[in-house]
Amino acid sequence: MKHLLDSNTLIEAKNRYYSMTFCPAFWQWVHGQNQLLQVGSISMVADELKKGNDELAQWAKDNAGLFMDVSDDATQLAFVDVARVVAEQAPVMKVGALEEFMAGADPWLIAKAMATDAIVVTHEAFHRDARKKFFIPNICQHFGVRWMNTFELLDKLGAQFVLAA
Repeated sequence: MKHLLDSNTLIEAKNRYYSMTFCPAFWQWVHGQNQLLQVGSISMVADELKKGNDELAQWAKDNAGLFMDVSDDATQLAFVDVARVVAEQAPVMKVGALEEFMAGADPWLIAKAMATDAIVVTHEAFHRDARKKFFIPNICQHFGVRWMNTFELLDKLGAQFVLAA
């Protein structure tokens, strides 16, 4: 995959601007881009989405092929590097920030991007002086991993959601 989706990109899309009810084209587009090996995510993101009891949880279950495994050697080795860097930064962060970050999908998403030379797609922004939590773009920058938001992805891949006549 060339672009790996963070949970927040799918949750925000469902809850706000690409509701499954009034914009099913977005969800079809994600599936189609996955078939073209342009867009995907990881199993931990699927796990986060499936915790809900809503249409997004069902969508994640129905689209299991979108979510890649992280047990490959390259991702595992990259995860060790991510964990090391985050642990080194932990002393200047708010108490609990390390545990919160490491318990979620984010470090695995970054590791998979490192292992596959993918771009992380997230709605998180870079925060130079972050001390309360670890942000995906901050860790990505440390490792030279590119990131963008959903709207940049849609533009880059030329998405068009055209109303039928």
